[in-house]
Amino acid sequence: MAKRDYYEILGLQKNATAAEIKKAYRKKAIEFHPDKNPDDKEAEAKFKEAAGAYEILSNADKKARYDQFGHQAFDGNGGFGGGGGMNMDDIFSQFGDIFGGGFGGGFSGFGGGGGQRRTKGSNLRVRLKLTLEEIANGVEKKIKVKRKVQASGTTYKTCSTCNGAGQVMRVTNTILGRMQTASTCTACGGAGQIIDKKPADADAQGFKVKEETIPVKIPAGVVDGMQLKVSGKGNEAPGNGVSGDLLVAIEEEDHPTLQREGDNLHYDLYVSVPDAVLGSSKEIDTVTGKVRIKIEAGMQSGKILRLRGKGIPNINGYGKGDLLVHVNVWTPKTLNKTQKEFFETMKDDEHFQPKPENSDKSFFEKVKDMFS
Repeated sequence: MAKRDYYEILGLQKNATAAEIKKAYRKKAIEFHPDKNPDDKEAEAKFKEAAGAYEILSNADKKARYDQFGHQAFDGNGGFGGGGGMNMDDIFSQFGDIFGGGFGGGFSGFGGGGGQRRTKGSNLRVRLKLTLEEIANGVEKKIKVKRKVQASGTTYKTCSTCNGAGQVMRVTNTILGRMQTASTCTACGGAGQIIDKKPADADAQGFKVKEETIPVKIPAGVVDGMQLKVSGKGNEAPGNGVSGDLLVAIEEEDHPTLQREGDNLHYDLYVSVPDAVLGSSKEIDTVTGKVRIKIEAGMQSGKILRLRGKGIPNINGYGKGDLLVHVNVWTPKTLNKTQKEFFETMKDDEHFQPKPENSDKSFFEKVKDMFS
């Protein structure tokens, strides 16, 4: 099923400001809030959908990637991406403050959910180097990370300060009447629980560091600097909190012969004067292996041969880019006596005189074509 456009979900135009995005999300969140729509599965789905859209559009970096690549920038990596990977605790943990105290930081009404706010563990960040071949074909990588997990034997008890709510309610008398506000409990950090017992080798929060190998599926067509998210594979949270996420930043390695430009690839092919004059065939690199191409007799230096579909797959699924082969005729720098004599006799030969045709584009025309 196709995902809805995030701007459409929030009722926004693509040029919406950060303030407009926040206002639109708050309106949708209040409309479909679980406290206003108890036991309404359709409202729950729309509430999550709005939260997923806001999670992307409220972050300048993620918004820029979404504007450029669409849903494919976040698919296949465990990201929220439209609310599909978010549960109600995730939403209130991340965006609870946007309701301005109108509903508090907890929720109720969906399957008997509790009233306390669940804390979220911290995220982990790693950089992953990929070859051009891996980017072109997609790959699954196994990444070793050291993450904090609850030590065996660690137990928790209800926080006596907030009685397990994770929040402390305060009533203030003002000229407008009595106003009630909620703030995160400082004793338990909003978890509603504090450590009761922990093993001697655990840290103050009851955690131990554990090395874990995590498989990460990399979709074809990712770009340098793109960040993928694997939900729940960051550091664990104390008590009944939710784990943080593993953020994987893509780093593209240089290729020895290919240069990437968006979805297209460029290859510099050098041919000798005899090959250019008489014609030949050459083997060149592509991201799917080597291919042999034909050099027609009389090939001119600067000619660009286009191999369609031999580039990088578009991350949005719009086909593949092309491989552009730039032909460069290599002029010898040193010649022996016999070779010099041959070219001396050819200087005035009519076949060696430049006679560009209308189809032979100038350098500037070729550059213009490349960028159009």
